[in-house]
Amino acid sequence: MNLAYIASPGDRILVTGSNGFIGAKVVEILLEYGFSKLHCFVRPSSQLGRLEKALDQFDAGENVELIIGDLLSRDDCEKATEGVSIIYHLAAGFDKSFAGAFMNSALATRNLLDAFLKFGKPKRFVNISSFAVYSNLRLKRGALLDETCPLEEEPQERFDAYGFGKLKQEELVREYGRNNGLPHVIVRPGAVFGAGKRELSGRIGVDTFGIFIHLGRNNILPLTFVDNCAEAIVLAGLKPGVDGETFNVVDNELLTSRQFLEAYRKAAKGFRSISIPYPLAYGICLLWEKYSKWSKGQLPPAFNRRRCAAEWKGNRYSNRNLHEKLGWEPRVPMAQAMASYLSQFGTNGTV
Repeated sequence: MNLAYIASPGDRILVTGSNGFIGAKVVEILLEYGFSKLHCFVRPSSQLGRLEKALDQFDAGENVELIIGDLLSRDDCEKATEGVSIIYHLAAGFDKSFAGAFMNSALATRNLLDAFLKFGKPKRFVNISSFAVYSNLRLKRGALLDETCPLEEEPQERFDAYGFGKLKQEELVREYGRNNGLPHVIVRPGAVFGAGKRELSGRIGVDTFGIFIHLGRNNILPLTFVDNCAEAIVLAGLKPGVDGETFNVVDNELLTSRQFLEAYRKAAKGFRSISIPYPLAYGICLLWEKYSKWSKGQLPPAFNRRRCAAEWKGNRYSNRNLHEKLGWEPRVPMAQAMASYLSQFGTNGTV
């Protein structure tokens, strides 16, 4: 057993969302670290290409068990958690309704936690959250956003079902930590990018109106390359002495929204965009929000001041916790990460 870790290669580890963009890379890195007794949980409708590629690289064989199920099923959760020591919970609901987000984030997580405590051998529960839980409405532009910053208090006002689901999920995990003594860590990745994910982050802008509207301008993006993010997640489950901690995941070298978009534009031929400054974007969001309330929801409040601030106001970001408490370092530098991302467009771009 590696004394730097709380688990040994003989421990069973469950990864939910194991076929996803980040989840498959988490599986790959766990196998690279020598942890092969994996339970890989996937939905019945899931595409397994990413996961199969990760498993094939390490000839994982019979040690890896593929579990097809639904986290809303207690029976499926019990099967998945039997004998498991560590859970990496990456499965996420992307429902646009608040009820659906609550069901697929909070209720599914509750089922998983109950089963883990009853049928597992809990050493740690790693909950993968998001920067969507933060509110920077009262932060100044350019202020540092770290793990101590306030969380969103009105996700309904922000019209953000995903963020609402993640907030409720985090509350539940902390509650199980307090009331049931569950060892846990919360990980909040920033804007995760890499080959296999072609779409631009909403922090850069939106394409709602048929042309991409660049709203990020010169803001720093909380970027993390998928390999770097996955390794941070893996370490959050293995390192001793970090129970109850929260970790933001961003890379060391960060680009501005304008830098990222310019590199993207060169690689994605025919891409067109217009740029709008933040004060104008904020004013438009304010008018949109007011009209939505005046019209009693005839126009959904998709653009509002809270969303505008959260995504386009502009902050600085810290990964100090990752370095100091997990000993994490990005395995892929930003120039190499961008070249990998842009290569999927048929052009080897550079920053």
